[in-house]
Amino acid sequence: MVAVSQHPTEIGNELSSDSSSIDPRDFRNALGSYATGVTVITAATPDGKQAGLTCNSFASVSLNPPLVLWSLVIYSPSMSIFQNASHFAVNVLGASQQALAMQFATRAEDKFAGLSWEPGLGNAPVLADAVATFQCRSADRYYGGDHVIFLGAVEAYAYNRAEPLLFARGNFGHFVPRA
Repeated sequence: MVAVSQHPTEIGNELSSDSSSIDPRDFRNALGSYATGVTVITAATPDGKQAGLTCNSFASVSLNPPLVLWSLVIYSPSMSIFQNASHFAVNVLGASQQALAMQFATRAEDKFAGLSWEPGLGNAPVLADAVATFQCRSADRYYGGDHVIFLGAVEAYAYNRAEPLLFARGNFGHFVPRA
């Protein structure tokens, strides 16, 4: 007996929403059950234009070599900046930075107005007071459904012991340790 793969053999099958019986809104609700951290991903163009956005699709990939990933919806207005940037920075937000998360979740013209930051590797903005920062060389990109997955080789990082901002079920929160 020959085993038949249950995985799509063509990328078109994976991207086709018409062939799925999964309700997108309900699927999103189910995914919201998984609490994540909140980050602001930043990059810059060679002429110095900064881009930044709030992201909770950040994850570690490997310790050796140090690799991380995050994903961006393909129709994002910032896509071309991130696609062409040599580097990006992952700024992990603290529990008191919900307003900052909301600021970078908008389509504002200058999301960096009034913020304290400094240029990192590849001039990617590194935000002041982040819980952790990971400065990454853009290592690779993968296409998955309606997102591009960015793989970053971590070239510098910093962190402190401040409490991180969390996101679950459409709301911000914080970690409550067991008594």
